[in-house]
Amino acid sequence: MAESKVGKAPRVESQVAKVRRARRINRELAEVYPYAHPELDFENPFQLLIATVLSAQTTDLRVNQTTPALFAKYPTAADMAAADPADLEQILRPTGFFRAKTRSVLGLSAALRDEFGGEVPGRLADLTKLPGVGRKTANVVLGNAFGVPGITVDTHFGRLSRRFGWSTSQDPEEVERDVAALFPKSDWTMLSHRVVFHGRRMCHARKPACGVCPIAALCPSYGEGETDPEKATKLLKYEKGGFPGQRLNPPPDYPGQPAPPLGAS
Repeated sequence: MAESKVGKAPRVESQVAKVRRARRINRELAEVYPYAHPELDFENPFQLLIATVLSAQTTDLRVNQTTPALFAKYPTAADMAAADPADLEQILRPTGFFRAKTRSVLGLSAALRDEFGGEVPGRLADLTKLPGVGRKTANVVLGNAFGVPGITVDTHFGRLSRRFGWSTSQDPEEVERDVAALFPKSDWTMLSHRVVFHGRRMCHARKPACGVCPIAALCPSYGEGETDPEKATKLLKYEKGGFPGQRLNPPPDYPGQPAPPLGAS
């Protein structure tokens, strides 16, 4: 990035200025990641709920490698609630912390069966009553399975919110409230995807690629990472084009799918 484009937000910033800068960051990220999406494979709300619970302390790719066998054997909440814990542990072992995750999956599946007729509820208050389901997981499900706007504060979103100057808090719920005040509700779900994409691919925890960052001029934390463009390019992770990323089974209308061969139906 040319030096003339690099800048920092002022140390003292009015709320109006912060809102304008935040929304410009969102617009810039939308251009960089027009294909931003949830990177967990799922076909229905139940699958997304289980996959999101399993994604704790592991990668979405690892979850996507694990869930096909899981859902083939236990396709519904009732099926999973009745599963043998030892069998579940064997399937979930690759995702790490598999004993705790087995307990969570069994508990929330039983709760869905017993309290919600086997269906995933579409309300935050109901979702967060389920074992192992916090606000982050609930917002993922609401935003991506039910179309209910939500801000997903995972480690990436929290880190970038602090780097962008959107929040100073380490508490996910406080970050969520701070960021919600900057954006219209209709932006929340896609904002979450874009920020997470940027955190995974460019604005890394230990060594952000500042030298190639498209929003460097808007970021008060510019310079925390590598500023030399050539060196920064080597730090980029995943793809920077419209491809599935960690998804193994993206939907047919996924925007990053290659075009079918000429003549194909």
